[in-house]
Amino acid sequence: MTAPKVTALHTCAGNDVPAIELDRVSRRFVSPEGKAIMALRNFSMTVAKGEFCAVVGPTGCGKSTTLSLITGLAKPSAGNVRIWGNPVSGIDPRIGFVFQADAVFPWKSVLDNVAAGPLYRGENKSAARDRAMEWIRRVGLVRFEHHYPHQLSGGMRKRVALAQTFINEPEILLMDEPFSALDVQTRTLMQDELLHLWSANGASVVFVTHDIEEAIALADKVFVLTAGPATVKTSYEIDLARPRDVGEARYSPRFIELSRQIWNDLRDEVHI
Repeated sequence: MTAPKVTALHTCAGNDVPAIELDRVSRRFVSPEGKAIMALRNFSMTVAKGEFCAVVGPTGCGKSTTLSLITGLAKPSAGNVRIWGNPVSGIDPRIGFVFQADAVFPWKSVLDNVAAGPLYRGENKSAARDRAMEWIRRVGLVRFEHHYPHQLSGGMRKRVALAQTFINEPEILLMDEPFSALDVQTRTLMQDELLHLWSANGASVVFVTHDIEEAIALADKVFVLTAGPATVKTSYEIDLARPRDVGEARYSPRFIELSRQIWNDLRDEVHI
């Protein structure tokens, strides 16, 4: 799903300007009981243009909070959040978001779900539906365009969600554990599908996951967060070749080495 247009489009900065930058950000909120809780503290992270970054950390450490700050749905208590060098000042239409839960319209067919974004942005119905059919073909859902979400498997609904997002050509893609509810085989297929779509799109990605292997299989860089209040503990450059076959990559010695290193970093935070 892509965020609705609220702020005006800015011209993208040069290639040397990060797509996303969180600079010494802290985020504090008040619980329903009236207690002040610090979710992030002195958090810094940079994502380059076209870079695929994964974020891993203990449960409840604030991983999803980082996505809320990037979208503008939440504001930092301290520090700065920038998109293409500009401070985040509202929801930006260049950002696409894929949620953990299916964010499809249950009363719309696959075709109408995928066409919804272009229609919302003012594209005429015929053109929007033609483009939607092209994306339905790309994600392998031909013959299912007139089905409704309840008639689809979990993996098929995720394909709809990816088509919904990529049809809007996002420059930044935020993903919050989008494949966590899928079985292992379907998850691997969807990871490969995501990499295929991303390689053609060139978006800058922040992918939040609990799964270290998923992070390594997909990303150019993995950020490991501390237990809450979260900050970046370490980051790893993932030097596995691209294009990358997710299933095959997991068996390489370098993949296993990276998995061991990241788990050693994360284990201390999980056991706090």
